[in-house]
Amino acid sequence: MLLADAEPILNPRDGYILLTIFGVLWIALGLWWGRRAKTYEGFAVAGRNVGLALGTATAVATWITSNTTMLAPQFALQLGVWGALGYATASFGLFAFAPVSGRIRTLMPHGFTAVEFIRCRYGIWGYVPFLLISLFYALTWLISMSMAGGKLLEVLSGIPYPVGMSVVLAVCVLYTLFGGMYAVIGTDFIQSLVIIVGLIVVALAILSTVEISDVHTELQQRRPMLLSVFFPAALMSLFNNMLFGFGEIFHSNVWWSRAFAMREGVGPKAYLLAGFLWLPIPIVAGFLGLAAPALDIGISQPDTVGPLVAATLLGNLGALLVFVVVFCSLASSIDSLLAATADLIVGDVWSPAFRAVRGTALDDAGKRRWSTFTILLLGAIAWIAAFQNLGTLATVLFFAGPMVASCIWPILGGLYFRQPGPIAAASAMVSGTLVGLVAYFQIGWFVGSLVGATVSGIVFLAVTAMMPTTFHFSTMSYEGDSA
Repeated sequence: MLLADAEPILNPRDGYILLTIFGVLWIALGLWWGRRAKTYEGFAVAGRNVGLALGTATAVATWITSNTTMLAPQFALQLGVWGALGYATASFGLFAFAPVSGRIRTLMPHGFTAVEFIRCRYGIWGYVPFLLISLFYALTWLISMSMAGGKLLEVLSGIPYPVGMSVVLAVCVLYTLFGGMYAVIGTDFIQSLVIIVGLIVVALAILSTVEISDVHTELQQRRPMLLSVFFPAALMSLFNNMLFGFGEIFHSNVWWSRAFAMREGVGPKAYLLAGFLWLPIPIVAGFLGLAAPALDIGISQPDTVGPLVAATLLGNLGALLVFVVVFCSLASSIDSLLAATADLIVGDVWSPAFRAVRGTALDDAGKRRWSTFTILLLGAIAWIAAFQNLGTLATVLFFAGPMVASCIWPILGGLYFRQPGPIAAASAMVSGTLVGLVAYFQIGWFVGSLVGATVSGIVFLAVTAMMPTTFHFSTMSYEGDSA
């Protein structure tokens, strides 16, 4: 049985000092790297010249979100060994996106966003549902990470949730605002190194403190279901999380913008390496969740179990390391999401609206101004929603699971095959979303993505068979030239 809330490991003064140091550091680095963003193309896709080292680092850092460092332990705490392994299946999304990123770069050498592809490939029928799903998911992800920042600081140092959440979000908004994709990728490189080194140190320190055999024995006696290979909810969550990862990376402009930013031929190698580097991280983090019941560490909010266990076992050193790792993982994902979503809104909402009203496209300076406004708007919306602190990270994030999973087949079919048409894409996304959400509410968050992807795939194949088209991929090579 878990105990009541534990006292914060760090005192608030130390927490505020750490928050100030890292906040000033990331803003300064954003200003430094942002000097290169002299054009909108530089601001949005870093001049399309990102190499293998930076490309791999930014993919790893962005995929190691607060959800990796905080949700993997939560999954292990609630779903056992399968929960930790299930979260690790998200690495399959990186592996699968490796060849897809090369295909994207070939088809759309001048592209900026995922929505551009859908608009060109499927027209208005695919554009509308995909745009709505992309925007909703982007906000959901942004809100969940903002929540994670507030929860982390409150658990570790006692800084009030609203204060910690607000500062973390404000720092990321500021340095993304100054430097765009140059600042995002530059800071990601440093953040990925800090995260990996920090996690290794935390893992080694905990393994030297706690015996795995002791944890196993305690779990067998007190919570044997966490070790069961036939735990139904855990088994469903494994496949659910894998499909959620596929849907997340295939549809999100965070990953498409990096495919456009990397030099030709770099994307497949970078995403493949990133997948291998990321794979063991949720397994290591998940061990913290398994250790909590055996150690009688007080957990009132399951999504804070990872930081709290590490900090409790390792004292101030553990709290400092966890603070640094999770802060870096938060920043590396929030900045990426702000930049990529702003690109999407400028390119696929503001620019078409401006062209429809005035008859001319936005110029370079205009796109930069609208990007600034959009980043500030996204930050404000995320702050208002995260301030409510409703639900756990899992329930908030996986609410969008059926939506993103329903995009898998329209994207893959649209990238590689000529037959899928607009009706097939639209009906697959809408049906998968609706049925998946019903499963989410009626069964649980751990099946929404699984049901959404299954229904979407069946509908997509059926409608494509009944209404095949003949699409010419050569028409996509000019996309982005006048966006």
